[in-house]
Amino acid sequence: MTDLNGRVAIVTGAGGGLGRAHALLLARYGAKVIVNDLGTGAEQVASEIAAAGGAAIAAQGSVTDEAQVAAVVEAAMSRWGTVDILVNNAGILRDASFAKMTIEDFRAVVDVHLIGAVICTKAVWNIMKAQNYGRVVMTTSSSGLFGNFGQANYGAAKMALVGLMQTLAIEGAKNNIRVNCLAPTAATAMTDGLLPEPMKALLVPERVSPGLLKLVEDDAPTRAILCAGAGHFERAYVTLTQGAFVGSGEDAAEGVVANWEAIGDRADEIVPESGAAQITRELTSASQSAQA
Repeated sequence: MTDLNGRVAIVTGAGGGLGRAHALLLARYGAKVIVNDLGTGAEQVASEIAAAGGAAIAAQGSVTDEAQVAAVVEAAMSRWGTVDILVNNAGILRDASFAKMTIEDFRAVVDVHLIGAVICTKAVWNIMKAQNYGRVVMTTSSSGLFGNFGQANYGAAKMALVGLMQTLAIEGAKNNIRVNCLAPTAATAMTDGLLPEPMKALLVPERVSPGLLKLVEDDAPTRAILCAGAGHFERAYVTLTQGAFVGSGEDAAEGVVANWEAIGDRADEIVPESGAAQITRELTSASQSAQA
C-alpha cells in the first residue's frame, strides 16, 4: 500500500474545495501537511486533520506575496525540517468574454495561478534540490488544454503551467524532483452557480484528489498531465506530428497550404522528451531532402 509517512507537504488554497480534499487525502496517507490559504478555512482544515489523528499546521498567506510564501515555507521548515511535496492549488476566477474582459482581471488571474505557482515552487526548489527529493504538482485545467468560452485569462494561465511543468521536470530530474500537472473537474466555490445540482453531486472534489497520490508518491511519474473528475481519470499529452517538408523556395507558403493535411496527420505522432525534438525533426527532414 502506498504511504506518505514522513513526507511533508504544502497545499496552497487548501481552506476549502479541492485544496481541502487534497490536504485531507495527503494526511490520510501519512503526510504532514501545511494547509495554506488566505482565510480561516486553513485553521479549520488543519484542525480537521488533527482530529483524525494526522499532523497539520495552518499557514495563512497569499501565493502572490513572496514574503508571505517564504513564511509558509519557514513554518514547514521550523516544524518538520523539510518540504517534500508542493501542491500548487490556489486560484481565482474572473470570467468574461475576451471582448468584455479587463486587462486588470486578466492580469489578476495570471498573477494568482501562474506567478503564484512560480513563487511557491521557487521557494521550495532549492530545499528539494539539496535533499535530492521533491514532488511538485501544478493545477492546470481543460480550459487551458482545450479552451473554454469566457476564460481566456484562466486558460492562458493554466496552459502556461503546463509549460512551466515541462521545463521544471527536465531541470529537476537529476535531483529526483518530479513535476506533474493535475487538471481537475470539480464543483467548488469557484464554480458556484455554473453547474446544475445533479452534476455538482458527481463533481465533488473528493472524486479528484485520489489522482493526486500517484503524482506525489515515491514512484511518481514526471511530466504527466492527469485529468480527473467524477471519479474518472484520463491523461492528456502534448504531441508532435511527423509533419511534411516543403522547403524554403518562393512557393514554400503555398507548399504549407497544399500539404496542410499531411502536416497535421497524427499517424506516428510522438510525445517529445523536450523542445529539442522539434528542431531535431526539422533539421533531419531538411538534411534528408537535401540529400535526395
